[in-house]
Amino acid sequence: MSHLNQPEEKAALLARVRRLKGQIEAIERAVEAERDCGKILHLLASVRGAVSGLTAELFESHLTHHIREIDDPEARRLGAEELSRALRVYLK
Repeated sequence: MSHLNQPEEKAALLARVRRLKGQIEAIERAVEAERDCGKILHLLASVRGAVSGLTAELFESHLTHHIREIDDPEARRLGAEELSRALRVYLK
């Protein structure tokens, strides 16, 4: 079962995603308006930081809810395998 069904955790993640959406839209507007490259690069750096923060939060949340707090060894093993696969993809 997903731990993202907890209202406060889901709300926090959705807030981060919505901020990211706004940052991406700002990049789109800047490109359309032919803004200075430096401005667009600054916006891109902000998005990169926001994605990294969201990713770290989700990795930590998964670690907490699917490995640390689980008593069932099989469920813990599956949680660790899932985290390992996600890290391999993320680090490529």
